[in-house]
Amino acid sequence: MAAKLKKSRIDKMLAGVCGGIAEYLGWDSTLVRIIFLILVFSSFGTMVLLYFILALIMPE
Repeated sequence: MAAKLKKSRIDKMLAGVCGGIAEYLGWDSTLVRIIFLILVFSSFGTMVLLYFILALIMPE
């Protein structure tokens, strides 16, 4: 059965988006969060908008 991209119910800090991406990719959630923070600062906040969009459209 293929893994589905969904928000994490267990490993979440805000909405569970980074935790869900980490579960989908099989990575550590801390690594995904660090990558996200680097992208937030390098994209001048565009990633924050993307995070909120993903929080709205990703299933639980």
